[in-house]
Amino acid sequence: MQTALVNGAHIAFRIDGPRAAPTVMLSNSLMSSHRMWDPQIDALLQRFRVLRYDTRGHGASETTPGPYRIEQLADDAAALIEHTGVGPVHFVGLSMGGMIGQQLAVRHPRLVASLSLCDTASEMPPRSMWDERIAIAETEGIAGLVDGTIKRWFVAGFVAREPDTIANVRSMILGTSAAGYIACASAVRDMSQTHLLGRIEAPTQVIVGREDPACTLAASEVLQREISGAELHVIDDAAHLANIEKPAEFTTLLLDFIGRQ
Repeated sequence: MQTALVNGAHIAFRIDGPRAAPTVMLSNSLMSSHRMWDPQIDALLQRFRVLRYDTRGHGASETTPGPYRIEQLADDAAALIEHTGVGPVHFVGLSMGGMIGQQLAVRHPRLVASLSLCDTASEMPPRSMWDERIAIAETEGIAGLVDGTIKRWFVAGFVAREPDTIANVRSMILGTSAAGYIACASAVRDMSQTHLLGRIEAPTQVIVGREDPACTLAASEVLQREISGAELHVIDDAAHLANIEKPAEFTTLLLDFIGRQ
């Protein structure tokens, strides 16, 4: 991993793949890091350059004082694209990463060649739910949130079948600082983006696990309806981290869509 000071924070990132290839940029969910994209990397690197990074407050990136705003996190991504000189990028974001992607495409359209919005939403009510989770993080730390998070992220059958994968995910969640979680959770809580979706001009696909209880199929249908020309793909027997539960199907959707842009 490298680190760059961009937009007032030290952001950890890595770039792999041939310099001449188009660049895919991967943006992580809340309580994860660039490691969440491991199932997609080998296939992507066969055709693309890949820029992975840890969102501010996550992984090896700096946790600056919060609360954060989605606009701020999108500006982080834009500044990193400018710093590395790899734009425009095919931006792929899951959950919080997809929320960042929506803002990035509106605020910095020249930096986005295409947009893949995965298990994400343009609004995340109710506010009280986020206040409760933030309170748990303040009193119990991330350990107080990890079990509920895993239940939302994966269908029960996957949890039973893949204990090693779940152990790795649990480790990734617990590697998130409480301060980083609280700062980013505040950004998600306060986000209101549906009214902006009509301004997105980049070719867009929306991917969602049919069983996602956090960023629901209905939320993905809003994205498809409001973003001109957006495609919607639903992955069966998957919840919130569809890229880990159904890696082959998810990766095929990415490669097919980005390859057509």
